[in-house]
Amino acid sequence: MVTEDSGEYRVVLTGGQGEIVEKKSRFIATVQKVESEQEAAAFIEETRKRYWDARHNCSAFVIGGRGELTRCSDDGEPAGTAGRPMLETLLGEGLRDVAVVVTRYFGGTLLGTGGLVRAYTQAVKAGLDNCVTGVMRRGMEICLRTDYNDVGKVLYILRQQELEPAESLYQQDVQLIVQIPAGQAQILRRELVEATCGRVGWEQKREITFVDKKGTKS
Repeated sequence: MVTEDSGEYRVVLTGGQGEIVEKKSRFIATVQKVESEQEAAAFIEETRKRYWDARHNCSAFVIGGRGELTRCSDDGEPAGTAGRPMLETLLGEGLRDVAVVVTRYFGGTLLGTGGLVRAYTQAVKAGLDNCVTGVMRRGMEICLRTDYNDVGKVLYILRQQELEPAESLYQQDVQLIVQIPAGQAQILRRELVEATCGRVGWEQKREITFVDKKGTKS
């Protein structure tokens, strides 16, 4: 489970697009990963140009691991009916470093305040449903050293823990560079020591943040 207190958050790995229709109005949500306010502004402008003939291009973005920078725009819709619900949807999904533009082609029927809030919220969710996301986690990078007799056991335990070496070096011995969520390190080390009777070498290289693709949502 990703919580703000853990310092972990969800990120978009591959952007996507989704569409809903409400009383003949089309709402097209375009989602993209962004890492700065400048990137977000460029993405929003590019999307506005692509859909230049639409009635509205409403937007929202969240920058920073703790959501330090947020912006939203109703782009002509009644205040608080578009940008704010879009932003709250991103925050509610635990997403960071992400921007979304919802393009509306007006269908001729007014939706009212509640209808607009629901439509823009559902459009963002439709866009997110077509994205691939992962989790940015805190952890450590370790180097495991083992001989060729034990490497099969080590790799088996890593697979059991749903871990894959980021690098592998096979020389006189085997060196495996592995990125591990912080809370998983103690359990992994104990299992490796037991399986190899203490022969495995464990060297912590550095503390890191990394994208965990396990359980990615698409």
